Amino acid sequence: MRFLLNLYLNVADLPGEGLDHEEFLAAAGQAGELISAHAFADPSISAVIRVRGGMVTVTEGPYLRTSEHVAGQYVVDCESRERAVELAGLIPSGQAGGVEVRPLMDSAGMEM
Repeated sequence: MRFLLNLYLNVADLPGEGLDHEEFLAAAGQAGELISAHAFADPSISAVIRVRGGMVTVTEGPYLRTSEHVAGQYVVDCESRERAVELAGLIPSGQAGGVEVRPLMDSAGMEM
């Protein structure tokens, strides 16, 4: 099963040296469960696009104006939700924010 691990952070809560993801990367990588990894740029340079009645509007900045933002994501392919949660527990973002574990669907629907 594939899972998206969304990493939520408040930049003010980060230690000066940042966060070390080596333990997670080693565990998921050695098990062949890591599919992809993406770190996101600062949310202040993002844009939100909305289409209403055929009109496109662009709002500069993040989708939600909160202190926490989506800082990155991993996609893992593992045997169970429990394993995905176990891997998420190795990600240090959980200490400075949170990690959301969300199942991914394929074109036929949710893979269970």
